[in-house]
Amino acid sequence: MGRKDTVTKDYMKNTEVFADAFNYFLYSGRQVIDPTKLHVQDTTEIAMPYGDKKTVFPVQKYRDNLDYLSAMQDDHVAYLLLGIENQAEIHHAMAVKNMVYDALQYASQVEKAAKSHREKKSGKQNRKKDREEVKKPDSGEYLSGFYKEDRLLPVITLVILFNADPWDGAMSIHEMLSVPDEGLLQFIPDYRINLIAPAQMNDESIDKLKTSLREVLLYIKYSKNKKKLKELLTTDDRFKKVEKDAVIVINTLTNSQFKIDEKEEVVDMCQAMVEIRAEMREELIEEVREEVKAEVKEEVKAEVKEEVKAEVKEEVKEEVKAETRKEEKVLSIRSLMKTVGFTAKQAMNALQIPEEECAMYEKLL
Repeated sequence: MGRKDTVTKDYMKNTEVFADAFNYFLYSGRQVIDPTKLHVQDTTEIAMPYGDKKTVFPVQKYRDNLDYLSAMQDDHVAYLLLGIENQAEIHHAMAVKNMVYDALQYASQVEKAAKSHREKKSGKQNRKKDREEVKKPDSGEYLSGFYKEDRLLPVITLVILFNADPWDGAMSIHEMLSVPDEGLLQFIPDYRINLIAPAQMNDESIDKLKTSLREVLLYIKYSKNKKKLKELLTTDDRFKKVEKDAVIVINTLTNSQFKIDEKEEVVDMCQAMVEIRAEMREELIEEVREEVKAEVKEEVKAEVKEEVKAEVKEEVKEEVKAETRKEEKVLSIRSLMKTVGFTAKQAMNALQIPEEECAMYEKLL
């Protein structure tokens, strides 16, 4: 079992949290299931529906998965809670999986009834009066071990998706079927998933939860929305006192870093968020400083580039002007030589070209 699975299962073993989940889903938050009357069931018993080494039901495939299952019951109902966390992909055959879990639970109840009858019949109840009251089963009761007056507790399985993503898998057996004639569906029993997925719950619905499961699901729901998460932790007073086990779940499932004082039973997540932000600010200062330094360097570089560009432009402009003047004088010298018949020296003297520049113009002619 992975770390996330272990943490969520340990958290849901709390009878108050367990009852809260079912009271929310079954009774819209009304406190019908009493957590003090719940008692934990051994899931290995659920995995062995016929109780001996000659198991006739292929349960081995599901026995390992029952490590993820929490089971409790009161005097009226057997409750199974299956928690899935965000490391695994959504189980697209969950309807089948839940159906098997429920069937295993019913089979376990049948076996317990049969075992009880066998013990009575074998005289394990020592009082004579009890032995006299043991019913003699008919042939059908004898074969099944389950008597006509025996009754099973109803089984309800609830799936909680500890994940910020919406559930996009099939919600029932019928959704999974490929049926050429839809008329056949009326003869095929359907089996639907009972699902709690925070991404598909509005805040008003989550508020119906009475325990820290409310804070866990709210935080998970907005764990990918930093703005909403910050708003939640600054406006919701219930986050000022969150049970330590719930904070462990939040840290584990969302990779958060709320500090937990082992001496305290609750954590002020609002204050913890302020402290985390302060620590992150200190850690980020140097990183941001380097980023800003690089940005400023680029800005200064651009400014200097513009200044240099302006200076170079003036220099080039002067150079171009000088080159243009030279070209114009060369043309004038050639014109005088052609039209008047001057020599190059006479033309340069007529144009008053300085003596020190004459050699240069002679090369250009």
